[in-house]
Amino acid sequence: MQSSVYDCVVLPLNKIHKRAGNITIVEGQRNVPFDVKRIYYLYDIPGGEDRGGHAHKELRQLLVAASGSFNVLLDDGVNKKIITLNRPDYGILIEPGIWRELIEFSSGAICLVLASLLYDDNDYLKEYNEFKNYKNEI
Repeated sequence: MQSSVYDCVVLPLNKIHKRAGNITIVEGQRNVPFDVKRIYYLYDIPGGEDRGGHAHKELRQLLVAASGSFNVLLDDGVNKKIITLNRPDYGILIEPGIWRELIEFSSGAICLVLASLLYDDNDYLKEYNEFKNYKNEI
């Protein structure tokens, strides 16, 4: 399947407001359209630093700004768009075949990542030229 940046959508997550705060519930195959196989988070990223800079062949991800904010640059090889994540009750769904760069982290930001697959180094496209060649082949 040839994914585009327009397939990557911001998903509202179920936020429940309680007297003593909020809770957001994330469930695979309910408000995330895949089974969650791996969860990790990025933190202690110096303000202004970048992460990402790769694409995946099969992996789907949901990125959430659990704290603070950052931008996600999405690139399908033709089109680009930037999504700002700054609320813990919204996430960006990133489909396979999309180059992503996480940029402009605020101080203390935490990026929560829910992934559809376990880690597999062979699923990564780590160089932009490799990504472009892959997109031209599929």
